[in-house]
Amino acid sequence: MISDPFFYLCAIPAVLIFGMAKGGFGGGVSVISVPLISLAVSPVQAASILLPILIVMDGVALWSFRGRWDSANLRIIIPGAILGIFLGSLSFHFFSEHMIRILIGSIAVIFCLDYWFRPVLAAAGPSVLRGGFWGTIAGFTSFGIHAGGPPISIYLLPQRMEKTRLMGTMAVFFAVVNLIKLLPYGLQGNLATQNLFTALVLMPLAPIGVRLGYFLLHKVDEKQIYRICYFFLFIVGLKLLGDGFGLW
Repeated sequence: MISDPFFYLCAIPAVLIFGMAKGGFGGGVSVISVPLISLAVSPVQAASILLPILIVMDGVALWSFRGRWDSANLRIIIPGAILGIFLGSLSFHFFSEHMIRILIGSIAVIFCLDYWFRPVLAAAGPSVLRGGFWGTIAGFTSFGIHAGGPPISIYLLPQRMEKTRLMGTMAVFFAVVNLIKLLPYGLQGNLATQNLFTALVLMPLAPIGVRLGYFLLHKVDEKQIYRICYFFLFIVGLKLLGDGFGLW
């Protein structure tokens, strides 16, 4: 397993943040997790270590939000995600490490800008066209860097569902997505022994993060947490873009 202290300095908060987001607190800021761990290891290894941990988180999230999800939306976005995972499994090995850092950094920065400047629109409803498109994008970005949250949020958030129903829908969606990703990850050799043992060390943080997020969902002013997380996500995104383009 990885023994570098700097790795765990990055990985421990990354896992807790991802878990809290799955528990309903912090929303799409889980996208910061892979960029944060990528400061210590390659983006591919960061994603590989996180996948088994995410599956444990998904189980806790499904139990926490049991029975509270939108079946109509799931029937639209899950087939799109399966297509996106398939496309990702065929194409991601063509991406260099620099290209992946640029992709992660771009998603992080764009997601922050979307959060800060998106206009408030009238509530939307389920759409096969929009849901299929964003579901596919979410499956593709989730396959490579576990960044399916921003694309699927762009589709689901404008519907303004009740908070627990929204999080329950996301819990089912990502539980299905992450289980499907196990097959191509295994076939591509990403679930190597070092990655699995490192994931096992971090695994106890998974239920802690999810249950902490579920508890804080109704206890803390989320707006302040969002502002802080998005600020740091923006900074990390810029750092990865700079690394990818060789600016520093």
